[in-house]
Amino acid sequence: MAFCNSVTAKMVDFIREVGIEVIEKPFSEETFIPGIYIEKGKLLVDEEKLLYPGDLLHEAGHIAMVPSHLRHYATGNVGKIDEIGNSYEVEAIAWSWAAVVALGIDHEILFHNNGYKGASQSLLFNFRVGVYIGFKGIEDADMAYTNNKAAELGIEPFPIMQKWLRD
Repeated sequence: MAFCNSVTAKMVDFIREVGIEVIEKPFSEETFIPGIYIEKGKLLVDEEKLLYPGDLLHEAGHIAMVPSHLRHYATGNVGKIDEIGNSYEVEAIAWSWAAVVALGIDHEILFHNNGYKGASQSLLFNFRVGVYIGFKGIEDADMAYTNNKAAELGIEPFPIMQKWLRD
């Protein structure tokens, strides 16, 4: 089974390439994010119910930011799992921005008007001007670096990622 929407397919290919398993599966039950469910560190996707393809990148960001030894606990609402203890919400936002940049797709696919509890346009503005909300956790996990640190290391700064999955 292949994804019908070309942007969705491009995102799924990217998510798989960074090491997150994506399983196409029809859902009978409702999910917190329409068409997406996290199960044991994997993304389950029902394309027919997926309203906003950009949500795939955000949910992948949650999985990517969970420490690798805890990732298998990631099921359902990641922030409510005691073993993990953190949803990495702001880091997932920054991670998904880096993914959109890497993919070269329209930023508004990620920051759509029905997402982020009404703060999509504010987030979009901030990221476009280089105010990277959630970046600190990404840098602390040695996944990407600020301009100064990147220059010291001789690498490109965020939103260029050095690695996509937290160790």
